[in-house]
Amino acid sequence: MTPLAFFLALAALGIGIFVGYIIRQNLAKKQLSTAEGQAAKIVEEAEKKAEAVTLDAKNKAVNILEEAKKSEQAREEKLGHIESRLEKREEQIEKEAQSVEEEKKRLLGKAEEIQAIKTEVEQLKEKEIEELQRTAKLSREEAEGRIMKLVEDESKDALVARMTKLEKEAHDELEKRSFQIMAMIIQKYSRTHVSEFTTTTITIPSDDIKGKIIGKEGRNIRALEKETGVELIVDDTPESIIISGFDPVRREVARIALEKLIGDGRIHPARIEEAVAEARKEIDNKIKEAGEAAAYEAGVPGLHPKLLYILGRLRYRYSYKQNVLLHSLEVSYLAAALAAELGADVATARKAGLMHDIGKAVDHEIEGTHVKIGMRILEKFGLGQNVIDGMKSHHDEYPHATIESYIVTAADALSAARHGARKETAEKYIKRLEELEALINTFPQVEKSYAIQAGREVRIFVNPEKTDDYGAMTLARDVSKRIQEELQYPGEIKVVVFRETRAVEYAR
Repeated sequence: MTPLAFFLALAALGIGIFVGYIIRQNLAKKQLSTAEGQAAKIVEEAEKKAEAVTLDAKNKAVNILEEAKKSEQAREEKLGHIESRLEKREEQIEKEAQSVEEEKKRLLGKAEEIQAIKTEVEQLKEKEIEELQRTAKLSREEAEGRIMKLVEDESKDALVARMTKLEKEAHDELEKRSFQIMAMIIQKYSRTHVSEFTTTTITIPSDDIKGKIIGKEGRNIRALEKETGVELIVDDTPESIIISGFDPVRREVARIALEKLIGDGRIHPARIEEAVAEARKEIDNKIKEAGEAAAYEAGVPGLHPKLLYILGRLRYRYSYKQNVLLHSLEVSYLAAALAAELGADVATARKAGLMHDIGKAVDHEIEGTHVKIGMRILEKFGLGQNVIDGMKSHHDEYPHATIESYIVTAADALSAARHGARKETAEKYIKRLEELEALINTFPQVEKSYAIQAGREVRIFVNPEKTDDYGAMTLARDVSKRIQEELQYPGEIKVVVFRETRAVEYAR
């Protein structure tokens, strides 16, 4: 390469470097100016945000300051009220303290006066004792001992004798008075007692009716016995038929139905069912009338109609052969008379006496003793706690809470314990028959069951849809086995199972 060419190349290189430096400097200046602009913009935005935040903080600070001022003002007002109340309280306390101080001074003055009087009395006593000692030539202790011993010796025997005499006189007088009251009450209330038995006799116009009652092959009498649950005794007794059964309601239903049939003249199974249904309705009316009549006779008005019906059911309930409704009336009369003599509440005693056995009307339907059942009945119909307290203790199941409870218990004993009023053997007999029927009714296929002939025979009517003829025979055997295993009875019991199927059609 020639020197000229080398020189030219070197010059061109230098020029290129210079030109590149200048271009780079221009580019760097442009970039610097751009970055500085952005930085300035960011700083400006940051300043604006800082101003906004500062302004917001100032506003919040102002709000907080205002709220603090308001709270401080409210607190100051509250403190002012409290200070005012405390000042008033202090004034009141000061007045009370002043009053107490005055009362204390007054009492101290009284105490000083009393102490002075006491000192004077002690001095007088000492002088009297010294005078007695000088006169009797005894010390104080010796005089006191002799006087006390003398008084004790003289008074002890006399006091014991006097107390014994007073106790005996009081006991005799109370016993005499109680007998007088009871005798007077019994004399005022004298009701004859008729003991009803388990049979009812019906008078018929002629003996020809007996054949109609028996019916062809005995179908009528069987239908009547099935519907009523009693036994009809058609014997040689002229112009009479005997209805036998331990349940008085069943006997009454049978009597009414039989009288209707005899009066009507049409006696057949369908008519018998109608007559028995009519008789049961009539019995319901009689029960209602019996309850109303008993309440009227006892002088207990305003009873609920349902309670009167329950009371009327006692007309057909017997306890040891004593009619429970008549017994309740007797207890009501006796309790009222006793309450009048003793100054007790006559109305409460009268009502509690009438209602004391009300539970017996439904005790065969509801579990529990007749006293507990009666308490629930009286509470349901709102007769008042005084009446419940008066009747609940007559069998000593509950403690006597009032004088009326003692009176009702005494009246119950007077009515039940007199000669001929009750017979325990009859009650046991009826209870045995009820247990016999209850055992039979536990079998699901049994529709009805009746114990007749004093419990020597039971008649069981089964639902023909639930059992067949073979099932009826099996039922008779099962019932006999249960009776032998679970009941006690004299002799033997005949078990008769009836299964009857009817077919009814209408010709139109």
